[in-house]
Amino acid sequence: MDALAKLQILSGAARYDASCASSGSKRDASTSGTGNTSQSGICHSWSDDGRCISLLKILLSNDCRYDCAYCVNRSSSLVERASFTAREVVDLTLEFYRRNYIEGLFLSSAVMQSPDCTMERMVRVVETLRTEEQFGGYIHLKIIPGCSSELVRKAGLYADRISVNIELPSQISLQRLAPQKNKDAILEPMALIGREINSSLVERKASRNAPRFAPAGQSTQMIIGASPENDFQILRLSQGLYKKMNLKRVYYSAYVPVSDDNRLPVLSAPPLLREHRLYQADWLLRFYGFSAEEILSDDAPNLDETFDPKTAWALRHPEFFPVEINRADYATLLRVPGIGVTSAKRIIAARRFSAVTPEGMKKIGVVMKRAKYFITGSGRTFEKPDRTPALLRQQLLLGEGSLIVPSRQLVLPGLFL
Repeated sequence: MDALAKLQILSGAARYDASCASSGSKRDASTSGTGNTSQSGICHSWSDDGRCISLLKILLSNDCRYDCAYCVNRSSSLVERASFTAREVVDLTLEFYRRNYIEGLFLSSAVMQSPDCTMERMVRVVETLRTEEQFGGYIHLKIIPGCSSELVRKAGLYADRISVNIELPSQISLQRLAPQKNKDAILEPMALIGREINSSLVERKASRNAPRFAPAGQSTQMIIGASPENDFQILRLSQGLYKKMNLKRVYYSAYVPVSDDNRLPVLSAPPLLREHRLYQADWLLRFYGFSAEEILSDDAPNLDETFDPKTAWALRHPEFFPVEINRADYATLLRVPGIGVTSAKRIIAARRFSAVTPEGMKKIGVVMKRAKYFITGSGRTFEKPDRTPALLRQQLLLGEGSLIVPSRQLVLPGLFL
């Protein structure tokens, strides 16, 4: 089988991994080398200025020895199998980069003979790119759970970002749907990566010449909807990972039915709205000062499909509002629906000179169709303050209009995310 045929199979097999992203890594290339990452880095599928960022996203192999019920590449699946050699991946990456197709590489793999065997071949790819080919572009490398610590450390020295997919939110679900995997084999390398990242940062402060370990951090992915865990369980797990594992990002991937295994739920379509709400809630955990216990509870364990998580929280906590826009601190402003991180900072900067007006708030970027129900400006309300929660909910629904669920970007055969 030639490299192009393998590419068509192994790029298609990689499309279910949602965590193909970076978050701003800089790697200086040798003057005689090929490629480099810019100061702003390679970010998701789109940069802040609207540019499309492309990574070559492939599996080293889809010939898997594991039989995970939810995976299209499981050993019992009747898919066409293929495997790259390390040299083939190196050559494809360099050729695509020179043609300006890509700005970097995202490399994962099915588990072939063993975790160590698979990981060793993946590390050989990135080591060759960095040391022999002097490739300075972005590399995201998946870590195979169960591989040796030495291979994890080596991967972190060559890749910009490394990640271990946690896949399912509980050990019970792993045992049921992926019996050849276990929680410890996933969490141990995540903890090791977290420690190595911290050690690298300390060493870099002492010496600028110290080696950099995974400078764009580590991430993970959870499949949503293949197992029965509720949103509260998922968010508490994510919260713990952020705190304990020095994690940069958790990605949520709506389960796409790929088999008729009776252990899996019967879905008419992937739960994309649920995935979207989890991303919004995750944003609240990382940037807005919320805890999982504030967003959800055992009594209300699932996110509201009608409203974003912050608006849903505000509707449940009328005692917190209205917020006086000209006196509230930054953390309080972030709790107001319609006010984001940037607009909260702008409000605080603007009111140093004069009181912020409704017109000024619109210019700042506040979404007034939501915020107006929860704020006052110099003591003046923007809407009637005596609305009941039910009436306020109805008014917000009318203001939001129809609910639009973002669709997942399709992956064209053979190339890019």
